Amino acid sequence: MNAEIIQFLKELSVNNNREWFQANKDRYDVLHKAFLDEVQQVINRIALFDPQVAGLEAKDCQFRIYRDLRFSPDKTPYKVHFAAYMAQGGRASERGGYYIHLEPGNCMLSGGVWCPPPKLLKMLRQDIYDHIDEFVSIIEKPSFKEAYPVMEGEVLKRMPTGYPADFKYDEILRHKDFCFAANKPDEFFMQDDWMEQTIEIFQELLPFNNFLNYTVDEYLGRV
Repeated sequence: MNAEIIQFLKELSVNNNREWFQANKDRYDVLHKAFLDEVQQVINRIALFDPQVAGLEAKDCQFRIYRDLRFSPDKTPYKVHFAAYMAQGGRASERGGYYIHLEPGNCMLSGGVWCPPPKLLKMLRQDIYDHIDEFVSIIEKPSFKEAYPVMEGEVLKRMPTGYPADFKYDEILRHKDFCFAANKPDEFFMQDDWMEQTIEIFQELLPFNNFLNYTVDEYLGRV
């Protein structure tokens, strides 16, 4: 079904208007339901190694295809990807979790904490700094590095205030997101065993997410 999803999104990207979408709404509904079913299967398999996602429902993790146009100069009405964020609390969660993204030419699997609010970002930086050896050992583990070669997101040009400029791992602290992505060709999601491979890749994120979520839970007042 993912081949059909990718094809639909390709067509949507060149026909991003309400008339085309309404003419293809029945087709979209079938593909949306198929993706939702896949996300639920992924959640159930993640829960076997990360019980914190147990009980999540795919409908609470999947992002809407309709774009928010209120503050955007881009007035195309639809996103050209299917995506879901699987973390305790669903798609709007601030906790580190697991993200799946189907988009022609830009498919990926990723995880971690993306765009944390300023207070949480400050807390994450401090905890990473205080436990840098543990953090580096997680992200430099060979199997993790193979799955997720580079940390994603925006990086400050200078060290944040309060940290030594000559800190050995300065680039880590200069990050504004603590997230890793495994970019995949479209064909990856068309393989018979794509879900098994996805679970293996996601499992590498568990120690990383656990490290971040200790701080996130402090931020949320859960510790």
